[in-house]
Amino acid sequence: MIVGDLLALDELHIEVAWATPDLLGREVTGVTSTDLQDPARYLRPGEVVLTGLVWWRPEDTRPAPRLATALRFANALRSAEAAALLAGEGTHGTVPPELAEACRRHGVPLLSVPSGTSFRAVTDRIYLRLWGDLQAGAEGRAGLPAEVRRTLTSMLGAEAPLDGLLRRAVADLGVPDCSLVTGAGRVLASSADARPAPPRTPVTLPPPAPALVPAAPIPVGPPGTTPFDGWLLQPHTAPGSAAVTMLHGLAELLAPLAERARATAAAQRQAGTRLLELLAAGADPEADHALSLAGLPPRLPLTPVAARFGRAAGPAAGAVPGAVPGGAPGSAAPPGPADPSGAWAAAALAEALHPTAAPFVAAPDGRGGAVALVALPEDAVAAALDLALPRLGAGPEPVGARTGPGRPAAGVGPTVPPTAADLRPALVQARYALDARPPGAVGRWTSTASLADLLRGIPPEVTAAFHRRLLAPLVDHDRHNTVSLVATLDAFLRHNASWSRTAEALHVHVNTVHYRVKRIEELTGRSLLRLDDRLDLRTALLCAPSAPEVPSTAKGLNRKAG
Repeated sequence: MIVGDLLALDELHIEVAWATPDLLGREVTGVTSTDLQDPARYLRPGEVVLTGLVWWRPEDTRPAPRLATALRFANALRSAEAAALLAGEGTHGTVPPELAEACRRHGVPLLSVPSGTSFRAVTDRIYLRLWGDLQAGAEGRAGLPAEVRRTLTSMLGAEAPLDGLLRRAVADLGVPDCSLVTGAGRVLASSADARPAPPRTPVTLPPPAPALVPAAPIPVGPPGTTPFDGWLLQPHTAPGSAAVTMLHGLAELLAPLAERARATAAAQRQAGTRLLELLAAGADPEADHALSLAGLPPRLPLTPVAARFGRAAGPAAGAVPGAVPGGAPGSAAPPGPADPSGAWAAAALAEALHPTAAPFVAAPDGRGGAVALVALPEDAVAAALDLALPRLGAGPEPVGARTGPGRPAAGVGPTVPPTAADLRPALVQARYALDARPPGAVGRWTSTASLADLLRGIPPEVTAAFHRRLLAPLVDHDRHNTVSLVATLDAFLRHNASWSRTAEALHVHVNTVHYRVKRIEELTGRSLLRLDDRLDLRTALLCAPSAPEVPSTAKGLNRKAG
């Protein structure tokens, strides 16, 4: 396949923005979607680069800085030996002339993709064409017998189920049973039936055999930018040398399928990023159009999800297939570098949602986390995340993380109609549910039912400052006295400002409570007879790093405050 072949795909309506005949004759080896300003390290020679131009900022009206930005991007493509640049017109309405000039200077052919053409359709058509080229030139290649290769390639071209393809490969090649898994351990297909029928009559089972450590997995295609973008072919038992050769040939045959899935996932993340930007900007008509381009159903209600992941802890030691439901060796994703863009988190969230088999789109949130829209009711989404997050483990430390090391977390918003006007507030609720969730649980927007729940979603720096601003005089008093006015205030408010019940709880005389409350009012400048002041002071107590407990003894509290 060459770059010029893209122009012949009539249904995509791709056109030339700048190119020369010899540049249109470049060989194409794959496609990568990106909106990084410098994507060179993620590209391979011969790839077509698909971008929505989210990185392009036309706000600067000076032509020189805009041209410099375009030159930097085009230089990255030239240094990575990219075959061509496909620029989407959906973001800015047209391909910037500065980008065309930059591509001309660096000799990178530039093609335009109209706003009505989805990036997923582009990636799918490119890989289908590459697949046909592979099938035409597959004869005589090493690794697999020619007849078996023809049979398996025909099954792939007919989009046969991967389970059936692996069973046919195992039968024809005589290799051990194997599974196709993601880098995080999710099983995509297996040659063995993982659900054996229960015995019809009781049987006596032999003692369990020692667990077999499976052979090292075989990479299928090149590694992706995150562990979730890569596929592995995992033999269930250690194969012999001849079987290893066959399995490598099978992995090579499946590589275009893995690359197609990786490119499709990247295109979906890019479409999701654009959708979130439009929702944040309040551009409702454009956002409603972007919903359809992201591959979401036009009429099904959607549930928003927000997620963050703590610092990577690495794969579980000694993990074997079946150790985790749906798992595979190393079913926690391997650690990675810091993830300020949220690409790791977006891929991890997509990995968590894939088993639901529901349409969804996941994208980085720009703060090291990710958000998603899922065509499922919120109860089903929350249940799926409860199961998936522990299996995924933890990823790179996001920017401004509040989840803690090794603690992946998610928040689920309300299920709403698929319109921008409904999704925008629902996404806000999902983000708040993430921050306000109970420790170790998936947050739900319905869980915010008290003042304490509400405060959990506020950044700790804000609540700590509020606590200091209102209660600093009491804290300073308690630091130099044996009587705790903070504990007295807490008990007084917990007992609904009842003098007698507060005295009983603190094991002191009622007059002592009156004296301490008067002292609290003097130090804080608040009146505990006013409801607003009571609410403020109660909120300040809840904003403490740990709320004070009601004393169980009068020790240290029944002396006169100094």
